[in-house]
This record gives sequence, C-alpha cells and structure tokens, in this order.
Amino acid sequence: MARRPLTGWKATAAVSMSNYIDSGSIIAIATSLTFWRQAYFPDDDGTVAGLLAAFSANAFGAAIGALIGGPLCDKYGRKFIYTYDLLLYALGGIIVALTANLPMLFTGFVIIGLAVGASVPAGWTYIAELAPTNQRGKHIGATQLAWSFGPFLGFGLAAALTPLGLLGSRLVFAHLVVIALATWWIRRGLEESGTWQTAKGGAQARPPSMWQAFRKLFSRRVNITALVFLAVIYTCWNQAASQNGIFLPTILDSMGYETLQTDLFSMLSWGFVIVSTLVFMQLVDRVPYRWHYLAGGALALVSWVVLVFGPSDAAWTAFGYTIIWGLSAGPSAQAFYSVWSPELFATPYRSGAQGIVFFVVRLASGLISLIFPVILARENGLVIDGLILIGFLVVATVVGTVGAPRTQGRSLEDIELERYGEHVTNENA
Repeated sequence: MARRPLTGWKATAAVSMSNYIDSGSIIAIATSLTFWRQAYFPDDDGTVAGLLAAFSANAFGAAIGALIGGPLCDKYGRKFIYTYDLLLYALGGIIVALTANLPMLFTGFVIIGLAVGASVPAGWTYIAELAPTNQRGKHIGATQLAWSFGPFLGFGLAAALTPLGLLGSRLVFAHLVVIALATWWIRRGLEESGTWQTAKGGAQARPPSMWQAFRKLFSRRVNITALVFLAVIYTCWNQAASQNGIFLPTILDSMGYETLQTDLFSMLSWGFVIVSTLVFMQLVDRVPYRWHYLAGGALALVSWVVLVFGPSDAAWTAFGYTIIWGLSAGPSAQAFYSVWSPELFATPYRSGAQGIVFFVVRLASGLISLIFPVILARENGLVIDGLILIGFLVVATVVGTVGAPRTQGRSLEDIELERYGEHVTNENA
C-alpha cells in the first residue's frame, strides 16, 4: 500500500530533524572530548581537540558538505538530498560509537560533518517553499526549535551518562544514529518541492552542472549583495555561537566547575533557548524583522559581557551568561538567516546560495576552533577570546539591523519578481 505523502506541519517536522541532528552532533562532541582525550590522546595541549572540533559537524566537515550538497539540491531536487544524507550520517555515527583509535574517531567526525552540511541548507529551502506565506517564518522557526532540543537533550544525556565515562559518550552518539535512521524512514513520505519543479523549467529540463549553477548565481549582482550580507551576519554571530556550543564545557571547566555541573548549566541555557525559540516562532511573522533581530543581537552581546567581565568565582556570572545567551538564541542571526536566505534568492539558486554561505560560516568556525582552545588554556585566555567574540557580535548586530530585508509576509514569487525583475527558471546550456 502506497504511503500517504507528508504535508504541512508533518513535513516541516520531518525536515526539521536535520537541525536536531546537527546541533546534537556538536554537543555530543563537546561533552565527549574530555573522555576521548583521556582514552586516545592524553598528552594533547589542545591542538588535537581543536582539530577534531574543526573537522566535525561544527566546522570544516559541515562546510564542505554544504558546498557540495547545496548545488546538488538545486540540481536534482530537495528530495534527492533526503534520500541519502541521513544514511551517510548514520555511517559516521556508527564509526564514532564503535571507535577504537584516534584515526577512526576523526573519520567518523568528518563523515558526520559532511552529512550535516548537505542536509541543513536543503531543509531551510524545502520548508520555505512548502510553508504558507503568512506562516513561513513560523515553519522555518521549527527548524530552530529542533536545533535547540539537540543540545538540551544532548547535555541532559551527557549529564545522566557521565558516570559511565567513555561508554556514556558512545551511547550519546548511538542515540543520534537511531534518530537519523528513524528520520530517514519517515522522510520517505516527503514529496518533491513543487516550487523547484516549476522553476526547473519542465519535467524534461536538463539540470545545470554545478559549475553552471555557480556561474549563474554569481552573474547577478542581486545575488552577490545578498550573499555578502548573509555571510557577514551569520559568520560573525556563529563565531560566538559555535564556541559556546562546542567549548562551553571547557569554558565552565576553566571557571572551576565540574563536568556534571557544566552539563547541567548548559542544559539550563538550552532550556531557555527552547523557550525563546517558541516566542520567536510566534513573533517572526508579526514583529518587523529589524527590531526583532536587534533584540536578539543586544541580548547576545550582554551575555558575553557578563561572562567576560563578571567575576569568575561568582555563581551569577555563569548563571547570567547561560540564561541571557539562551534568551538571545531565539531571535538570533542564525534564526533570521534561515528565514531570510530562502527569501532573498530565486528558486534555482536558493539551496546553492545557502550552501555557499553555510560553507563560509562553518569554515570560519573551523579556523577559530583551531586556536580557541589553545588561547583559552592560557592565563586570561577567556578574556582574550571573549573580547574577540564580542567584536564579532557587534558586527553581526549592526549589519543585520541596518540591512534587514523588507520581505516579511510576502510570497517567494513576489519577492523574486521584485528583486530580479522576472521569475527565474533554470536556463540550461
């Protein structure tokens, strides 16, 4: 018997699980680095830990996956990515869960990163094309909600499994494998995006090569300005977010907190992320983009100021940072990027453009992940790193507030017609 296709919120939920797996992977790495180090690289000065973080779902691995997966999503369709990416993810997760040495661990991290990078831009694209115009932000916000549950449950599992040591870390990755395979099975009921099929130019149209797709993307000035704008706000914000995600346990450890305490602090923060994301979903289609974005940016800045300049031995410093950062993450640059990026690009370029920006963002995160733990290990390392990240947040907040697009409540077709002067289809050579 044929399966009924997934539509509406069911389709949104199925696609959003990519974000749960993305963030869950980052947190699984963050909470397990200490145990992997003790088992396989005990003499590390922070360099190996930085490399593992840099080539994982947090950075280079995801960057390369997005650069490849984005154009493939525009070339072969949104459903094409969903057919294979989670199987690749499950393979990487199994390798990590069963790892017996450092090379095996590194390989698993890279595979997971590639799969995550390919999947996330496709998810934002598909949901934007599927959702009702007056609820587009709310549906895309569901991806952020799923992203928030990844760390919340991940830190909770890590805290519960801490007594098991390395075995507990293996179990955290194993649970991600189970969810990936279950999600892959559910996604078999997704239909292809009708918007993509229309823009393709007909059922018999030959999809462009990756080189043709990039050439056409960069041939339009409107695409280039959107790429620069989105890359600046997302990259700058993500420097603070990625270090918070993967090195927060290390930061709290440097402040004298024990492993279980750091996991519980992190779980608390992500509980507030979930609350603020639910609020974001209710407001994003109503409150003007500019002022909503500014509120999120201001909260993010306050949180890092508290962490950097608050007394390290005071409980309110850790509590203040984790709670305020959590509240800022609802209306964050990533949340608005996920809404704005599908709006600012025509259908034939939509996923490929997101792949490029996601590549830049995670590449930058990978580079800073190589040096962040090394600086953090030095005297006053948290202050130095914190000031750098505050600078990035200032840039993201100012640029995003000034350049916020006026696309709220408008159909993707109307936005495309205004920005390009025509409805763009794949014109293949």
